[in-house]
Amino acid sequence: MPEGHTIHRLARDCADRFAGRPLDAASPQGKFADGSALVHGAELTATEAHGKHLFLGFGPLGWVHVHLGLYGTFRFGEGTPPPPVGQVRLRLATRPAGLSGEPLHYADLRGPTRCELLAEPEKRAIDDRLGPDPLRPASDPEAAWARVSRSRTSVAALLMDQKVVSGVGNVYRAEVLFRHGIDPYRPGRELQRSEWDAIWSDLVALMNEGVRNNRIDTVRAEHTPEAMGRAPRVDDHGGEVYVYRRAGQPCLICGSPVSSAELAARNLFWCPGCQRR
Repeated sequence: MPEGHTIHRLARDCADRFAGRPLDAASPQGKFADGSALVHGAELTATEAHGKHLFLGFGPLGWVHVHLGLYGTFRFGEGTPPPPVGQVRLRLATRPAGLSGEPLHYADLRGPTRCELLAEPEKRAIDDRLGPDPLRPASDPEAAWARVSRSRTSVAALLMDQKVVSGVGNVYRAEVLFRHGIDPYRPGRELQRSEWDAIWSDLVALMNEGVRNNRIDTVRAEHTPEAMGRAPRVDDHGGEVYVYRRAGQPCLICGSPVSSAELAARNLFWCPGCQRR
């Protein structure tokens, strides 16, 4: 499932290509036919991301709410849109801009968990039930700390709970806990406030870097392949990481084999040497 940095990047990319321009909208698959018909010809007035939720604003018509889920994709193209291929839930496309020479852009949404047109109160209800997002400047980490500091649940599970912190997924939770030497099974209420502040600050920095680079890199400068003289990571996920998907491989710092177990319905990765209770 895409993590929060991917959704924030999508919001930025949609704004760059479509904001302020009337859009053609269609649902070739047919599952969003009514919604696409309502926004067809309307101007994109705003884009927002909150955690793993993408919102495309069309003024008084409301917001197209997208949650990619496990299988959804949102792909961009330039030029005259070709005939849709496969199950395209929503296609957005700019219209020719006359003599301005501005290029045409289009985007195809496939396989999302949610694609729906919401009124403002319905969007606000989604925002209200989500935890603070490290990528939203106005987010207050105090709200997350209030829940974490009272909970017997493991900190690894809490970081994946979108009602506690929104946007953090399996990669960021494993990597930020490793970077701060925190056993993923520690109950939230055993965290020190200074530890939580460090986790939050690190998530803000790492996830903003993820938006800029459109990939997740979490290793510090001294642990890059160039600095350590090691081979770059080869993985379809991409990015240099400490423990994610490195089960059984030696830790880059202490050499202990990286461990893996299922937690909160996802595979957890950690180093038992560096992340002791």
